[in-house]
Amino acid sequence: MARILLLLPTTTYRATDFIEAAQRLGVDVTVASEEKNVLESQNPKGYLKLNFENLGSVQRSVLEFSKRYPLDAVLGMDDTTVLAAAAISHALSLRSNSVESVKSARNKRLMRESFFRDGLPIPNFQAFSINENPERVASKIRYPCVLKPTLLSASQGVMRVNGPNALFDSWERLRKIIQARKTSSEVLVEDFISGQEVALEGLLEGGQLRVLALFDKPDPLEGPFFEETIYVRPSRLASRMQEEVIACTARATKALGLETGPVHAELRINQKGPWIIEIAARPIGGRCSRALRFGLGISLEELIIRQALGFETC
Repeated sequence: MARILLLLPTTTYRATDFIEAAQRLGVDVTVASEEKNVLESQNPKGYLKLNFENLGSVQRSVLEFSKRYPLDAVLGMDDTTVLAAAAISHALSLRSNSVESVKSARNKRLMRESFFRDGLPIPNFQAFSINENPERVASKIRYPCVLKPTLLSASQGVMRVNGPNALFDSWERLRKIIQARKTSSEVLVEDFISGQEVALEGLLEGGQLRVLALFDKPDPLEGPFFEETIYVRPSRLASRMQEEVIACTARATKALGLETGPVHAELRINQKGPWIIEIAARPIGGRCSRALRFGLGISLEELIIRQALGFETC
């Protein structure tokens, strides 16, 4: 029987959906978390404690584990685990995106640089340390702009700034967020792009994008903060614009070097067409995936596991 390793941090919403999907497929599951599970001693093949931030330690631990309990696939479900999943898969010679491509998708500065090299439509951007003097930063950027910590997700710390005076307050607010989250001190400052925002859920196979869903975000999302909002499906965009959004997303995945597995993309659309905002090498977050069903009631989680194990996904 196939065995899959699911990297599930203790804060995730996704554990139940993925475990149930694996059970429907009759797949054995090992759950890895950053905390020790109380049942690990009773079921050593079912649980594993891993420090997701230490890739070398993660690889060594899973290589040793796989000698006793061979693994057929490794999946990371969110931004804190996708890089570890790629590193483990590489060590075990399992199908996966490269560590470099996942790192670029996770780090907003590396992502922007990849998109820029490929000529994709993106806002102008600069990177700074949060420890820099905000007066110096204020003199080097254009307004309105958006501040983004490079390694946080779910719009944490993302703020629109309309002028120098507003920048000082936002900079201090962001400094506190970064310190509290103990994340990278690097901050991306980029031009604010107006327009409607959409989200695309897809699955890559051999570098080719299969579109699973295109969502509209009906709220204006003009800032100063960009809270997660409701999604509307099917998209109300004209067919031609939907095709442009899909083509832009496909180009972006290739620019990052992503080849396989789920992707979640966010774009903005205005009179100049679609602009790529971000792409994550993971599925949609939270419980949003429960709005998606494929074929004979197949969930997004089951589709992802099927692909990872080489099962039929049509």
